[in-house]
Amino acid sequence: MTIVSRSMITVDLEMSGLNSDKCGVWQIGAVDLKTKEFFIEEAKIDKEDMVEEGALKIIGKSEIELRDKKKQTQKELITNFFKWAKSRAKTIVGEVPQLDVEFLTKKARKYRLDYPFHHRTFDLHSVAQTKYFEIKGKFLFKDNHSELGTTGITAFCGIENILFERNHDALEDAKLVAECFTRLIRGRKFLPEYSSYKIPRYLLK
Repeated sequence: MTIVSRSMITVDLEMSGLNSDKCGVWQIGAVDLKTKEFFIEEAKIDKEDMVEEGALKIIGKSEIELRDKKKQTQKELITNFFKWAKSRAKTIVGEVPQLDVEFLTKKARKYRLDYPFHHRTFDLHSVAQTKYFEIKGKFLFKDNHSELGTTGITAFCGIENILFERNHDALEDAKLVAECFTRLIRGRKFLPEYSSYKIPRYLLK
């Protein structure tokens, strides 16, 4: 039985900040959970888009790089991504997918593009906490907050310290979500770049 549907993709956006009304999208990465095909493209943000200093520190880019005139427009980036996704995906899987969806829906309205995804999404955090409860009989909380952030989820899936070994990148983040999601749901490895990381015994089917 195929648990992961053809209509699911993992998605990650890199933005110039967290304000979906004022900030822009400069990179999109996605992975098809059935075929393992991926999408990765970059663009220059729009002239009116705001750049937050905190975002630059996280992504390791300068504002000049985000406004590089040699790159395609943000509208072209969103259009290309929707075109890639339209024939394969209806449901988004992500780490805090609501933020990515918020940006995509607002950019779709801005550029008058048809939004190709269903409004329901799979949140990797919720899936991980559910699996943790299934195994441990409790949720992982500290000071009334979830302890399963991205680092905690990857460690729970047997992928230790991966976030400290690479640069921040939309495709790499989408691939990591795809790997963790597959390990949590199917108890199997998914992508070759993570083959050296053993699946914890408690996740094996």
